[in-house]
Amino acid sequence: MISAIFQYEFLQNAFLAGMIIGVIAPLLGVFIVVRRLSLIADALSHVTLAGIAASLLLSKNSALFVGVNPIYMGMAFSVAGSLFIEKLRTVYKHYQELAIPIILSGGIGLGVIFISLADGFNTDLFSYLFGSVSAVTRLDLWTILLISIGVIIVIILLYKELFLLSFDEEYAKATGIAVKSLHFVFIIMVALVIAASMRIVGILLVSSLMTLPVAASIRISRGFKQTIFLSMLFGEISVLGGLTLSYYLNLAPGGTIVMLAVLILIVTMVSKKLSSQFGGVRV
Repeated sequence: MISAIFQYEFLQNAFLAGMIIGVIAPLLGVFIVVRRLSLIADALSHVTLAGIAASLLLSKNSALFVGVNPIYMGMAFSVAGSLFIEKLRTVYKHYQELAIPIILSGGIGLGVIFISLADGFNTDLFSYLFGSVSAVTRLDLWTILLISIGVIIVIILLYKELFLLSFDEEYAKATGIAVKSLHFVFIIMVALVIAASMRIVGILLVSSLMTLPVAASIRISRGFKQTIFLSMLFGEISVLGGLTLSYYLNLAPGGTIVMLAVLILIVTMVSKKLSSQFGGVRV
């Protein structure tokens, strides 16, 4: 496998992109889970699907869009969906969680319409749905890298503000933090990471990579920073392990990555339960 990675560019692209996504998706996922917005990744992934389907439809019917990477329109739709979520959260002040299923439903509806107009699924769209190692191009890799660098810089600069916002929004407002602006920046970062991650994991599974490593780390971590570190570690193990297993066993990479993340979660849950049981036994 090592020799194949040095020989084939698409494998290099896949593993490098996977290494980046394995870190950046759980990193944002920690803040998403703590803020109880786990379903936002599902909502934006389906909006991204609508953008991908729209791009493929336009490339089929217009020469202007031929050769244009569908990921860009997917990102545009994802960012637009994130902005609509923030708008709806202000409209439904006492029922803010309604914003997510509304956008989720709209994304699914648009996606189905665009897919039907394009006369059903094709190979390109299928690779976006479930992920495809061979589909990751050098341009995709650079796009993922730039987005990840931007996200890491923002999190480093605004870590304290994001921490306060995640645990106590009212206190964050009282301290003078521009909560609305911070919401805006955060949700756009989530939208871009979701759109960037879909090449490896697939649109339908990308939310799993943002939540499962976090769920596993929460079981055994002893602090917020440790949760972040373990989430990124579990995410990296899931992605690199999943890509390796899918290469040798000829399995779908996206599904293999997610199932490995599920296995890690089960192991942490069992180990936590065993440690609590034996920890309470005194010899």
